[in-house]
Amino acid sequence: MKKLINDPQSVVAESVEGFGLAHADVVEIHTDPLYVLRAGGAVTGKVGLVSGGGSGHEPLHAGFVGHGMLDAAVPGAVFTSPTPDQIAPALIAADGGAGVVAIVKNYTGDVLNFETAAELADAEGTQVRSVIVNDDVAVEDSLYTAGRRGVAGTVAVEKIAGAAAARGADLDAVVAVAEKVIANVRTMGVALSACTVPHAGRPSFDLTDEEIEIGIGIHGEPGRHRIAAAPADAITEMLLTPVADDLALASGETVLLLVNGMGGTPLSELYIVYRQARRLLEARGVEVSRSLVGNYVTSLEMQGASVTVLRLDDELTTLWDAPVHTAALRW
Repeated sequence: MKKLINDPQSVVAESVEGFGLAHADVVEIHTDPLYVLRAGGAVTGKVGLVSGGGSGHEPLHAGFVGHGMLDAAVPGAVFTSPTPDQIAPALIAADGGAGVVAIVKNYTGDVLNFETAAELADAEGTQVRSVIVNDDVAVEDSLYTAGRRGVAGTVAVEKIAGAAAARGADLDAVVAVAEKVIANVRTMGVALSACTVPHAGRPSFDLTDEEIEIGIGIHGEPGRHRIAAAPADAITEMLLTPVADDLALASGETVLLLVNGMGGTPLSELYIVYRQARRLLEARGVEVSRSLVGNYVTSLEMQGASVTVLRLDDELTTLWDAPVHTAALRW
């Protein structure tokens, strides 16, 4: 596998350095320990939001640091949780005096390390509350998590909780709205090919040209089942149906539809998936009032996509529409 890298061991540090140089109006980079902070640091009197996890999922999470979303992000090694001594300084740096919400994807390493970091930050006087994102309907348990994994629905949690914090909601209210999003968002993904972790040098799993993996995780974890390749509309139905069923969507409801690329799939193909997912939702009598299509939670160069649906109400729609200015999301 050919990659535009230098030393496999320096990929994260060099990538984050480049990211900081490219977006110096939005973020500042702290190198020891490594974390990304919004430019200008914590906002006095505002609840801080911090997330993080293994690298390789860009733009998640650093790309969502800025006005209306995260105050800090902590990148670990590729597909590896950041350490508590990285996370704790980021939590403290994001504290504007109103406490901090940690948004944690449901992977064992992330959960444990953020929990330890929260205790360290608390000892320094920063109040931390954590929410666990577990939107992946593909599995109930895996090697990487106890319960469902956190995947592309994380974008909606960060955006909506970030908007609540930006408009002045207190710590309890930001936690409540984040948990409301978590309760109403579901995701399912598919892999057409594997990705290659730089220091491993070989694909994380093997798929023939005639196979796809339904229900894949963002680290290349096994999915629900491996099947013969199929047309886009059939694959989309395999992704959308379990998502909509798990949410128990009813006719007349309103949703956000996110079609997320895994890193190696052209935008043109993502729109084909979006087209069919929207048709299937509308056939159920569900209105798609908000949409997002693109690469937001990736898995290096994996070919594939995920479909995320968030049940909306007036509060969540207003917060989704609120201004945001980050490297990867802005309106």
